[in-house]
Amino acid sequence: MIPLKDDVPGRTVPFVTVGIIAVNVAVFLYQLSLQFAPDASQHVRGAMSPAEAFVLEFGVVPCRLSGACPSDFPPPVVTVFTSMFMHGGLFHVAGNMLYLWIFGDNVEDTLGHGRFLLFYVLSGIAAAAAQTTASPHSLVPMIGASGAVSGVLGAYLVLFPYATVLTLLTFGIFFRLVRVPAVLVLGFWIVVQFLNGLLTFGPDQGDSGGVAWFAHVGGFLAGVLLLFLLRPRTAGRL
Repeated sequence: MIPLKDDVPGRTVPFVTVGIIAVNVAVFLYQLSLQFAPDASQHVRGAMSPAEAFVLEFGVVPCRLSGACPSDFPPPVVTVFTSMFMHGGLFHVAGNMLYLWIFGDNVEDTLGHGRFLLFYVLSGIAAAAAQTTASPHSLVPMIGASGAVSGVLGAYLVLFPYATVLTLLTFGIFFRLVRVPAVLVLGFWIVVQFLNGLLTFGPDQGDSGGVAWFAHVGGFLAGVLLLFLLRPRTAGRL
């Protein structure tokens, strides 16, 4: 189920949303360039490639953030911000940016440009905190805009529960375009994140890599809360 477009018209130019997407794409292209950089690690056993070193250095490593393992440069708090603009692959960045493009403009409309930027960053911080709380000893770096985008989805669900989303449904080689209520699209999404988080929860959760499910859940819940804290009193559209 791939969302393509909602039916809520934008009232202003979502330049913050567009700017965030542009930064994410630029950072991803830089990450791709590192894969073609001269790699001395192939001559040294156990050494990392430039792309791997970049992720380890600027991604959020839960044990560093919790203080369970030592850290050097950059400070762990800084990586909370840098990790929001890094991704693990084309489908990772494309999926996050698609969701942000579809749902971010309407949340930006409601909050205003400055508040939306603050909202987005705080949602990302909450996501990193949630994942670190769930797996404080994990050594696996966490990267991606998923946590911050999850906050956008949470806010959108509260603001526009009766909106519909043009969605691509696939059944093997067959596909169909249908309009699905936003409450079903986003409600199904958060239930899947929560259930997967419970299934992978444990002392070693996150140590094998994969998806940071609790970052998604934490970002989503933070988005709902932050909407009520940051929403202008004069905003009247629901």
